This record gives sequence, structure tokens and C-alpha cells, in this order.
Amino acid sequence: MRIGRVCVLALVALWAVVAAPPPAKDVSGLAARVAPDWVRDGVIYEINTRTFSPAGNFAGVTAKLDELKKTGVTILWLMPVHPSGVAKHKGTYGSPYSVRDYYAVDPAFGTLGDLKTLIREAHARGLRVIIDIVPNHTAWDSVMMAHPEFYKKDKQGNIIPPIPDWADVAALDYSNPKLREYMTAMMEHWLKDFDLDGFRCDAAGMVPTDYWEQMRPRMDAAKKDVLMLDEWSAPELMVKAFDLDYAWPFHNALTAVLQGAKPASEIRKVWEEEKAKFPRGALHMVFSDNHDEKRAIARFGEKGALAASALVFALEGVPMLYNGMEVGDTTESGGPAMFENLRVFWPIVERRPEFPKTYKELTRMRREHAALRRGELTWVGDSDETRVLSFVRQGAGEEILFAVNLSSRPFGGAVHAPPGGDFVELDKGAADLTKVKLDAWGWRWYRRAVK
Repeated sequence: MRIGRVCVLALVALWAVVAAPPPAKDVSGLAARVAPDWVRDGVIYEINTRTFSPAGNFAGVTAKLDELKKTGVTILWLMPVHPSGVAKHKGTYGSPYSVRDYYAVDPAFGTLGDLKTLIREAHARGLRVIIDIVPNHTAWDSVMMAHPEFYKKDKQGNIIPPIPDWADVAALDYSNPKLREYMTAMMEHWLKDFDLDGFRCDAAGMVPTDYWEQMRPRMDAAKKDVLMLDEWSAPELMVKAFDLDYAWPFHNALTAVLQGAKPASEIRKVWEEEKAKFPRGALHMVFSDNHDEKRAIARFGEKGALAASALVFALEGVPMLYNGMEVGDTTESGGPAMFENLRVFWPIVERRPEFPKTYKELTRMRREHAALRRGELTWVGDSDETRVLSFVRQGAGEEILFAVNLSSRPFGGAVHAPPGGDFVELDKGAADLTKVKLDAWGWRWYRRAVK
């Protein structure tokens, strides 16, 4: 479900009508939950099983595991694998986020055995696998409707959707302890019986924080070093419950900058504001594309989309790619396209050979330079901060200086490096940072060793 700029505005409007939300808890003085090493060092790859391959099933994903490994991704996130509801469904196939049975898989995707094979084969290649869990709501024809007490109701006793626009789903009621137990036991089942590595939790902020904090110890007991990723941006969720969340504010700022509505410095401004709100060490998933948005290539153009991805890989956090990005796919995927079967058009790579080359280079950079995975970020200035974003990542005995031109005009000027020794341009040699040249939508990497 989309919890980006548009959806957040819709939720704010709803809360204003129904009830004022409680003030956000200040957790900026606390430490965030520490994510497992494999998460901190990872690259996430989101897969829509229906549209990912010509087969449109688990076997189709399994067949491409070697290609995904070569691309450099390390964590596979499968969008909901469960059967979708038919009652009140949207489009031809309905939303994958309208779940009929949390314990089953969509028969169009294959069998439970096929999913186990996918997970086993991914693990054999050193890849981790997480699945989408939709905890806030179900389909109207869910098997859980046998327990109407699990659902929220209006004053007349009618089950209601979470918000009016999500009319295809029914809201779950977490004031019921039996519902909490049902959902927690269900997630334990997936970890124990399928050897999954974690969950991406849809619309996590619409579920009470105390539920997440209550269930988290049981997830850790079910499997060591499990990943809990929340689709939200709320500081309090990152203290005890979740390892990773969505960098939605960054994503919205990135879109505004690349579409010309804001200067490049807006990204730094938003990044610093968010860092001040979150518990120390909070880890965010950074992205320029996902299943809810217009494709990045459609929003930013080909060169703009690649510049956005370079920035995503250079920043703090865990980068995420959405299936098809690596070939420059333009097939729409958010609603209403999400409710149809619009396959990734893999042959487009013939027209955009620079895309797979760029993504393999970005994953290589992250893999080879620990500063890009673990290093502290320090913003630095340059000659035109309305168009160019510059910063340093420091860690593991090195500093990586990154500069990116987020505009359609070439840049020539200085990047103001922090004091110290000379930087060299990676894979090229000596560099004069007073005379940096960046093509439109171009970027450069520089490095120096530190003691």
C-alpha cells in the first residue's frame, strides 16, 4: 500500500475529521534498534511475482536468481504471495495487498513447495528472502471473516475499511488480543516453516506501536537476525520494533528536486531534519522507485533516473531497486496498473544497455567500499548547491566523496572537500576539486585514505 506523499496527506485529512492523532513521541535521544549486518550491508530488490517473469510465478523468479546475483542485489523482497480477495476487488486481478488467507499462496504463483524451492535456491546463492505481510487489513472475503470480532466496525456494527479510498479491504482491530496472537503466530509460521529471513510490513504505522514491540521478541526467537522492515516513517517504530523503515521524506524531496520544484539543497535539508527526529543510528531504506509510484524513468527521464539511483547508493541507509529498473523498464506498476498483469518488458535493455552496466557498477561500489555501507555522512558545499549535491562518507579507513548534478545543465565549479589529504577520482586518478566537471545528471566518486 502506498504511504507516500499522496497517501499521507489523505490520512492526515481523515484524522482531522475523525480524531486528532496523538503527538509524536520524542525518541531522538534514544538509540535505534541495531539491524543485522546482512541488512546494513545489503541491497534490496523488490519483486512483483505476477509481473516479474513471463511465467508470472515462483518458478519464474527462481529461474532468474543467477541473473539477480550478478546484478549485485542481496535481499529479495517478494510482494504479497498470498491469494488476493475477489469481493470488492479492484481491476482484473485485485490488489495483492487485499489478502484472503495469510497461510496460503496464490495458486497462480505455484505451490507452497514452489515457494520453498525459491527460498532454498536463493539461500544457496547467498541471497536472503523476505515477504510482504499486510497486517492492517484483509480482503472482504478473507478466511478471517469467520471472526468478525477481529475487525473494526462503525457505530452500526458494520465492518469498515481502514480509510474510505481503500474500499477493497477491511480494517483489522488490534485492540483484540486474539487478533494479535493470530497475526504473531502466523508470522512465526513463515519464519520457522519456510526459513524466511524477515518481513516487509505494509502500512506498519497504521498498526499500534505496542503491538510491534510486543511481537518482536517472538520473531527474534523464531529465527536469529530476522529483518523487520516497516513501510512507514515514524521514529518511535525504530526504537524496539523495526530494523529498517522507508525514507519517504527523502523520496518526496528527491522527486521534487528532479522535477524542478525544489533546489538540490532541499534533499540535504530534509535529510538533516529527519536525522534529528529519529533515534540514534536509525537505518532507512532509500529508493527512487517502487510499486506504488510512477516509474522513476517516467518521472525523471533516463539520465535523471540513473542519477537518482547513484544518489541512493551513495547515501546512508540500505538501497532498494524495484524489478525492471536495471534494464530501464517503463511498465507502470502502481494502481490501477497494480491490479492488472503488466509484465516487466525485459527486452527494452537492447535500447538501454547503459542501465544494467550502471546498476552493476553501483552495487560493485557499495560492495567494495565499506564507507558506503557503514560510513558516517558529512555534507559538503559546492559552487552551485541549487543543482549539485555533495557529501563525504567516512569509515573503514577511507573517505568517499560523492558529487551529483541533479539538473539538465552541465556543471563546472568547485566541490569543497573537508581538510585533509588529496582525493583521487576512483578508477581515474588525480583530481582537482576546484575544477570539477559534471555532465547533466552526471556524478563522480573520489577517495582518500584516512588513519
